[in-house]
Amino acid sequence: MRRCRIAAFALMLLPIPAAFSYAQSSPLLHDKRQQASDLEVGGALAGLPPGSTRYLTRAELAAMPQTTFTATGDTNFTEQAKIRGVRLEDLARRLAASPSSVMVLAICDDRYLAGYPRDYLAAHHPVLVLEVNGQPPDGWPKAAEDHTSSMGPYMISNPAFAPAFKVLSHSDEAQIPWGVVRLEFRDEKTVLGAIAPRGPHANEPAVQNGYRIAAQNCFRCHNEGSEGGQKSGRPWDLLGGRAAASPKDFAAYVRSPAARNPGAQMPANPEYDDATLAALTAYFRTFAPGAKP
Repeated sequence: MRRCRIAAFALMLLPIPAAFSYAQSSPLLHDKRQQASDLEVGGALAGLPPGSTRYLTRAELAAMPQTTFTATGDTNFTEQAKIRGVRLEDLARRLAASPSSVMVLAICDDRYLAGYPRDYLAAHHPVLVLEVNGQPPDGWPKAAEDHTSSMGPYMISNPAFAPAFKVLSHSDEAQIPWGVVRLEFRDEKTVLGAIAPRGPHANEPAVQNGYRIAAQNCFRCHNEGSEGGQKSGRPWDLLGGRAAASPKDFAAYVRSPAARNPGAQMPANPEYDDATLAALTAYFRTFAPGAKP
């Protein structure tokens, strides 16, 4: 569904006091890229200082426990596709410093981000795809959305997706990015805490509904500081300012961006009813510059 390009992060390790030591990290992780197809991993990795970046080769990923399934309802494919890969849950258990509180973030080569909170991992068991119909990325179908883009080096699919929740007219969405180049293992409360609603209206039902929707939808392309997707280049406070300045225009743009801007890349949300758009508007207004803390 989505692809993303993010530059490799430079790693600068601060000196560690002699009295402190990290648990031994996974022997699979490399501090330098071995091949162009290596998967970059980072965040809170077991046995490493927070913020470290390491690499896994495709061969090492292929040697981990695999799952296979036939993708159904995955909009990345126009025809039936047999998938083989590694569950994100298994990667988290093996690599994350705190698997019980981890949120997995998949970052793509255009800076799109897909987030996998614990509830999503438990409900849908997403898989880091290594093979499609027995083929490596060079043999994968082209992306269904433009029929020309390569979906490698990695993508994520779900064995059988059925929505696990619904908030107003927003249904739980399959997070199926392609062009994935990096996985981060992060603390869920820290990541989602960055976009928790602010101010005196934070606990209002509409604001809370908007928060839950934005966390799954808007957070993929829009950022709040260092958290969230960087693809759009339009951060959370900018959205907040627009929601506060012109609520009707903000809601109309969310529903149909191309109607307001023919060059818009943002996908439309025609299924969002007025109550859903009002909830999103109320939520983003809590981030407007000058909003009462």
